[in-house]
Amino acid sequence: MRKRQIARLKSCVEYLCSLDPPRNCWNFESLSKCRTYIAQELEGMKYGYELQLWKARGNEYANIITRYGDPSKPKLIVGTHYEVYGNMPGADDNASGVAGLLEILRILKSSKQELDYCIEVVFYCLEEPPFFGTDDMGSYIHAKSLVDSGNEIKGMVCLDMIGYFSDEVDSQNFPTQELSQRYPSTANFIVAVGIKAHETFLNHFYEGMLPKAEIDIQKIAFNDSDGLAGLSDQRNYWNFNIPALMINNTAFLRNANYHQETDLPETLDYKKMAAVVNSVARAIQTL
Repeated sequence: MRKRQIARLKSCVEYLCSLDPPRNCWNFESLSKCRTYIAQELEGMKYGYELQLWKARGNEYANIITRYGDPSKPKLIVGTHYEVYGNMPGADDNASGVAGLLEILRILKSSKQELDYCIEVVFYCLEEPPFFGTDDMGSYIHAKSLVDSGNEIKGMVCLDMIGYFSDEVDSQNFPTQELSQRYPSTANFIVAVGIKAHETFLNHFYEGMLPKAEIDIQKIAFNDSDGLAGLSDQRNYWNFNIPALMINNTAFLRNANYHQETDLPETLDYKKMAAVVNSVARAIQTL
């Protein structure tokens, strides 16, 4: 099972990174191929899906939405962005998140577990600049739609950059001395990132990741959504007072390939990535 899982993660990352030109916000044919790939994977797992469409700067973009469980129940949102920054291949950022979320859906389907909440899974577009931090982000569009329709939301989990790790000593960088004293200096861990305002949700999810974990899992609650806390799609759910967190490998603080042409499939550790996916899936199923 683990070998097949690792192979699927790697295959997904390799396909997304092979799209030429890269799947950025201006390369519409590549974005379409990316969406088609995701849709075919969902269909292969017997998931239905829908496209959430909107226009930004005169162009049409789409989120891909699928669900596990009864949609009339309270929702737990799990999301990841599928487009890249500029002309980068985007293996860690964020083919890793797409591959991981597809694998989580596969785990949910095979478990056949009945939950008292619905897991709504969203593959977002327009997380990267020049749309980052604007109301045109796919995650903003989705979060607002939830609030406008009056859905009851348990929280949101964002997967962004979950594939790059290092076992070398002192391979992990930190923005402050305080953080360097609190967290490991070897970059072989994953972090659940949240904010103080929603620390209860962060703690519950983190605790759900720990049992049977095959990777070191850390957590951090920043004081607010500014700076490092809000560097991905979870930020837009905080804007609507929805508890949210990010699962992340610390991005540019660890991975020198961040937003570079060297962010390639062969730089990722698929065994550790699988361990992250399995821990997230367990937490999703036990909230």
